Amino acid sequence: MILLMKLKLIVNKNNYKIMKLDLSNSISFLGENSFSRSLEYALTKLETLNSGKGEGAEFLGWINLVQAFDEEDIEDIINVAENLQNLEAVVVIGIGGSYLGAKAVIEALKPHFNKTKTEILFAGHTLNGNYHKDLLDYLQNKEYGLVVISKSGTTTEPAIAFRLLYDDIKKRWNKNIIKERLVVITDAEKGALRQLADKEQFTDFIIADNIGGRFSVLSAVGLLPIAIAGFDIKEFLRGASIAQDICLEKSPENPAVKYAAMRNLLYAAGYKIEILVNYNQRLVFLAEWWKQLFGESEGKENKGIFPASASFTTDLHSLGQYIQQGERHLFETTIFVEDDSDSPIIPNDEENLDKLNYLAGKSLEYVNQKAAQATIMAHVEGKVPNISISIDYLDEYNLGFLIYFFEVACGISAYMLGVNPFDQPGVEDYKQNMFKLLGKK
Repeated sequence: MILLMKLKLIVNKNNYKIMKLDLSNSISFLGENSFSRSLEYALTKLETLNSGKGEGAEFLGWINLVQAFDEEDIEDIINVAENLQNLEAVVVIGIGGSYLGAKAVIEALKPHFNKTKTEILFAGHTLNGNYHKDLLDYLQNKEYGLVVISKSGTTTEPAIAFRLLYDDIKKRWNKNIIKERLVVITDAEKGALRQLADKEQFTDFIIADNIGGRFSVLSAVGLLPIAIAGFDIKEFLRGASIAQDICLEKSPENPAVKYAAMRNLLYAAGYKIEILVNYNQRLVFLAEWWKQLFGESEGKENKGIFPASASFTTDLHSLGQYIQQGERHLFETTIFVEDDSDSPIIPNDEENLDKLNYLAGKSLEYVNQKAAQATIMAHVEGKVPNISISIDYLDEYNLGFLIYFFEVACGISAYMLGVNPFDQPGVEDYKQNMFKLLGKK
């Protein structure tokens, strides 16, 4: 059993860049004085988070996690990942936070049309039968492994997916081969997967009791799949560690405090929907992770901002009209990636039938960034407040920073709303109905 508890991750804190947060296109709607008051209140809720005295404090294990690893802990994850990298594919089985964080990071880092060295596939996040049939068919001629993630081992979607895939590998390989290619991430002491891991002596990592699924991407839950995909989890943790130093500091310049303060000020002013916008489609699944983080943490007691997402400029051709002139109940948070070094240059065309020669010699990303600036200008003029987040590069360091930043901001923001950020009582309602309809006793 591999325990991930201590942490003294060595970080060069004199050599880093941090994300930029621009609130000017939201403050202009509400005024400096209103924002200052909201900021003061947000700082008190940061103190609530830091003190561990707020509601749900028993689930604050994530807050100091990245500075509790030591090199041995990280090397354990890397060694297991390297063993699985010998396979053609690895299926990660999980739902919600047990898969979204890892998928968000992997999709952000890998090229659009390339697979990672070891193909990472996902199962257990849907009950759709066609998906799992197609997955089993796809795997029939492949040497593959499994990483199954569940505290209880009985959550319906991943438990069914694991049953299907475990049945498949037991038909194809003997116990010794299966032991080399099946990893369990589960509770330390109890649950169906714990019993199985102990019985079969599978390699396993622990999901700590004090870390909820949507806050688990910086634990083995996210780190192992990210490492299997071939990405640098030390840099990922370094970014999160820098973010921890900055985002837990009781300072009015703390970006997590400022973001939470602005979100809640906008909510109080009637802006009930937040759209997380990207201009880089590698960030689509970061938005999916973000939607669970904020939606599940804040949507309680008939309160909470509804989290939505959009990919521009693509979605400007479907949602743009509504955003520009529809009901004024939404605001946008836009993530920019400033590096454009991989962008192709637009060529000159002698015939110029498309009348685009005025762009010849410019990079496509330059055009993309001008489109982003123009869109924000138009939306602000159309009375849509905007928050801008900018990072230099889309890499492990910046993703680690962004994820930790959002986690802290979410905790502060939920406390400002007056709800427990770390429970999800409403999630059980549909399950009870489903179990009755399925005949579960």
